[in-house]
Amino acid sequence: MSARPGLFFAAFAGYLAIGLTLSLRFGYMLGDALARTSAAQSVLLSRDPHVSAIGFIFTPLTALLQLPLVALSAWWTGITRWNISGIAVSALFMAGTVMIILGICRDRGLTGRHSSLIAVLFAINPMILFYGANGMSEAVFLFFTCWAVRRLIRWVDTDDVHDLIVAGIALALAYLTRYDGVVAIAGAAFLVAGVTLLRCGRGSWRTMRRQALLDAVLVAGPGFVAFVVWSVTSWLITGEALAQLSSSYGNAAILEQSGGSTGAPLSNAVYAVAAIIVLGPILPLVLPATGVLARARRDLGALVAPVVFGAILAFQAASYISGSTFGFLRFYICAIPLAVVALIQIVPGRAAVRTRRPGAFRRERFAEVRVAPALIAATVVLSVLAIPVTGWAMLRQSLSSQQYALGHLLDDRPQAADAEAVAAQRILASFSTERKLAAYLDRQDLPDGSIIVDTVYGFAVLAASAHPTRFVVPSDQDFTTILNDPAAAGVRFMLTVPNTGRGQSDALNRRYPSIYDNGGMIATLDYEVPNTGADQPNWRVYRIGS
Repeated sequence: MSARPGLFFAAFAGYLAIGLTLSLRFGYMLGDALARTSAAQSVLLSRDPHVSAIGFIFTPLTALLQLPLVALSAWWTGITRWNISGIAVSALFMAGTVMIILGICRDRGLTGRHSSLIAVLFAINPMILFYGANGMSEAVFLFFTCWAVRRLIRWVDTDDVHDLIVAGIALALAYLTRYDGVVAIAGAAFLVAGVTLLRCGRGSWRTMRRQALLDAVLVAGPGFVAFVVWSVTSWLITGEALAQLSSSYGNAAILEQSGGSTGAPLSNAVYAVAAIIVLGPILPLVLPATGVLARARRDLGALVAPVVFGAILAFQAASYISGSTFGFLRFYICAIPLAVVALIQIVPGRAAVRTRRPGAFRRERFAEVRVAPALIAATVVLSVLAIPVTGWAMLRQSLSSQQYALGHLLDDRPQAADAEAVAAQRILASFSTERKLAAYLDRQDLPDGSIIVDTVYGFAVLAASAHPTRFVVPSDQDFTTILNDPAAAGVRFMLTVPNTGRGQSDALNRRYPSIYDNGGMIATLDYEVPNTGADQPNWRVYRIGS
């Protein structure tokens, strides 16, 4: 027990140190992470601060968790400029995920040393290290899904309603972190109902049917409420219940603006399978072994991780195969905890799980069950073998378009003939141009509300600026009025991007289609900024008036 705080703080400190090094030393930040930081900044520090400025493209929890630290950026702008608030949230929640993995080990009856070793090997997986350090939503999402999985495994053994309720709350919070959580909620509901029905031999069928429905409602109810409240709130404020799907800023629109999904369904399916395998290379061996052993032991808890994590992986694979999302390795990160939990469950459950109120169908365990040392060694060896495979995959451009640049961190002067290295440096330089643009604007003596920009690309400029109140952005309630007559509203600068690709969704381009080329006949070119970052636009700053 005494090792637990030490492991948590060591993991947190490690992730935080890696994140700060990537950000402050190399300037490497990911767009979605910085966008969430910018959204949190808009809630507190914009010219029109309000909670709905959090936006409705992402579910809100990752950005909301940053608010306490973002509030401090009023005194130190580096908190948002370098995404320190996002990095801290990722480090905190990924360290929490490590502790949940440790808890699953201890619930299973593994020894303290064995449990700590499995948790440490999970913690140092290269993908876990990176996403525990970069401010993206993966760390928070893994924390809540792993928490739900642990509680559901406990429920199978304890039949304690408290475990079921906590699992439902964790799944609701997972949904408020990423939309993928909705399939985990559905999978958990069917699993819980099925487990309850399988117990019907120990009770009347009518009673068990009613109990199965009640149990399913308990685990899915919080998530259903979260889905309804978030969707209704989005509809009331934006007119779109599912902005991630229907908005001009959502995935479908981005794919269309980018020229559609790349790859045929078959090649996309191959990629999805490959992504799952490289993140969970031991799955083809461990899942069948766990299934066979679970059947022999009548251990229904072995179904939990494959159902919950498997639903998320299947959803991501189906979305990519159908061309409705992107081929990012991070979308399959749940393969890592799936492999680890399945590996843990190869070892027979030995400890009696402590619980507040055991139910009628509590499953007894016996501490005297012997675990062969070879089995313990095998779980450790398999955990170790997974690490280099995942690390290798992360550095392959064909598998990991967002992470492979990590292999070129120290290659700051690549040969022009090395196309991969040159492209990697552009990835590492993402948002450096926006920071320079923010610094240029900060040096101007400007009043509040004097710069108008859409956050489709401008979020990085806002996050880097020491004066966010100078910007008029789409979340401001008077944005449309000001956009229609910027001069009358006192706007002096308009930040524009080319009216191509994602730039087609930029509000300034929609209102003034030629603004990037000629100022829309209302402004004159003041400053042009060629972009050095990957997939980032060149900027033109237009001045209104003299």
